[in-house]
Amino acid sequence: KRKIGKDECILCVDNNPKDHLNIDDATKVRTIDHRIETIGKNLTDYNCIDTGIFICNPVIFDALEESISKGDEGLSGGVNVLAQRNKMRYLRLADNFWIDIDDKTDLKNAERFLCIKLKKDTDGPVSRILNRPISLRISKALLKTGITPNQISVLSCVIGLAGASLFFFGEYFYLVLGGIIIHIHSIVDGCDGEIARLKLRRTKYGGYLDSFLDRYVDAVIILGLTYGYWSISGDSTIWIMGFAALIGSFINTYTGEKYDSIFKIGNGTGRLKFRVGRDMRLLIIVVGAFTNQIPILLIIVAVLANFEAIRRLILFRNKLGYDVKDMHREFAN
Repeated sequence: KRKIGKDECILCVDNNPKDHLNIDDATKVRTIDHRIETIGKNLTDYNCIDTGIFICNPVIFDALEESISKGDEGLSGGVNVLAQRNKMRYLRLADNFWIDIDDKTDLKNAERFLCIKLKKDTDGPVSRILNRPISLRISKALLKTGITPNQISVLSCVIGLAGASLFFFGEYFYLVLGGIIIHIHSIVDGCDGEIARLKLRRTKYGGYLDSFLDRYVDAVIILGLTYGYWSISGDSTIWIMGFAALIGSFINTYTGEKYDSIFKIGNGTGRLKFRVGRDMRLLIIVVGAFTNQIPILLIIVAVLANFEAIRRLILFRNKLGYDVKDMHREFAN
């Protein structure tokens, strides 16, 4: 990497402006080699857009004085002076998001685009269609408070445990009430990550804490459904169904992160082709609670979660090209 000289400045430019930018109002930039050749709003021959982000040395003040003496009082005038001296370099922002905000309309547009970018490629169909539109509204409201992402994770866990505890009663009223609360938990569960990304407070610990608390909620949900049904019906086979659903849920989650990192469209970016995750399991549980079909919902969760885990295992083997013969060959060497 080349260091910036004391007589140089750097302007961040965008050579691939997105649709949300008003090109007509933008300041255009023409670059050559590693430097800026000229800059201005009325350029017709340009290859970049000025982002308004600078790294400046005190030499910029001398350049501004010269441009002002020539009748150009804008910052672009000083940049052009340095460009004529071959002392104005540029740095591309690549695919990083930026937007120029001049008024309240621009501010609202910026908020809207930031919310759009919060939608993750790993979102399942339930999160993408049902949960995310609501959680984004909640996150926008919480963004103006001092609440932290980890606090939201804990709050989501408390909501989930409250809903799961109602399942232990087994009666239909508590199943419906618990189902409503579990769906609220499923929505709020996405807010911690949204707040973390908006506030630039993403941490590995935060992701671990969220996953850790979710496993407790998952366990209590299935245990509550199983015990509640058994306490009313006396049918002991429900415990086998509950155990299979619990194991499948945990294995499904365990393989989820590896699946997300490997199976993406194209060069590793873009929406996952298909993903069965926690959002879908929780929706099945909510629907099962509303219809009072506990055995059926546990069977569906067990079959779906375990089948998905096995499917991922097969895909891992095919994708990574690592089979028993490869293992034998390694040991032989």
